[in-house]
Amino acid sequence: MLIDGYDVAGGGIILKSEQTATEGTIFTNGEQNFRAELFEESLVAMILPKFLCITAMRLNFCTSWAVVSLAKLTNEQLERYSRHIILEQVGGKGQKKILDAKILIIGTGGLGAPAAMYLAAAGVGHIGLVDYDTVDLSNLQRQIIHQTADIGKEKIISGRETINEMNPDVQVHTYDEQITSENIRDIINDQNYDFIIDGTDNFPTKFLINDACVLLKKAYSHAGIIRFQGQTMTYVPDQSPCYRCVFPTMPPKDAVPTCRQAGVLGVMGGVIGTIQATEALKYILGIGELLTGYLLTYDALTMTFRKIRIPRNKKCAVCSDNPTITELVDYEQPTCSFGA
Repeated sequence: MLIDGYDVAGGGIILKSEQTATEGTIFTNGEQNFRAELFEESLVAMILPKFLCITAMRLNFCTSWAVVSLAKLTNEQLERYSRHIILEQVGGKGQKKILDAKILIIGTGGLGAPAAMYLAAAGVGHIGLVDYDTVDLSNLQRQIIHQTADIGKEKIISGRETINEMNPDVQVHTYDEQITSENIRDIINDQNYDFIIDGTDNFPTKFLINDACVLLKKAYSHAGIIRFQGQTMTYVPDQSPCYRCVFPTMPPKDAVPTCRQAGVLGVMGGVIGTIQATEALKYILGIGELLTGYLLTYDALTMTFRKIRIPRNKKCAVCSDNPTITELVDYEQPTCSFGA
């Protein structure tokens, strides 16, 4: 069907108007009438009975109309995701992309917990949780997806229950196993995940995740937190440097303390983990500028963010034109030789 010269597919409607829209304005495509209504300070036209949402692109208080939704969303979804839908960069089409997205979170700790909760709230349709640990009392200072009543419970089960209670639109896939070179490929391919979030806290796993994402050509977000500092970067296949371009080899064992040894301010996971979730959503939506080619660092004590440009390493062992790493292997941190 053609409306105003546009081909309408999938139940979508395209309307344009040269007149200034105000609340109560009636638009018509010859078959249906649409009444503009004020919705959270933006004009929208609700199309009944399908409830497809058309949002006014505001130019001097709405001088034109454009489609933001070709997707069939339920009434409940329109209300739940309304703050997304009225965003020009998201709209109904973008929300449908989010609902169709598949994101894998490796580690449901300080980073993975807030990332999982915000991605679930956003409506990511499939979220994978990988963890083999159980909830401990010391986790609750920062791992906000778990509750006191969850102590002793498997983290993936606790995480799944929290997500299911938050948003029934989300299907949670759980993997109660430690990531290794033997299973990481199968886990990533299980749902053909679109984006991976590294929420782990040890270098061997971080290097393994990087190598797997490069070899499998999967976009992913790296991050790490300790004390009052955090860092994160995003890798997109064939477009940006990978983790090994910045850190070619892992540091010797015990050269860098763990959070258990050095401590971490609880909210650090929230700050950096939600940045990882933001990167995942931007990637799915295809909007904005990702942290590709940059390492973002954060110091909570000075409240300072630094965005450091990082070049692609032409001699990178895994993402260069002539890689030396072509198969996945398990890593062990070298023994610290300080003082030897």
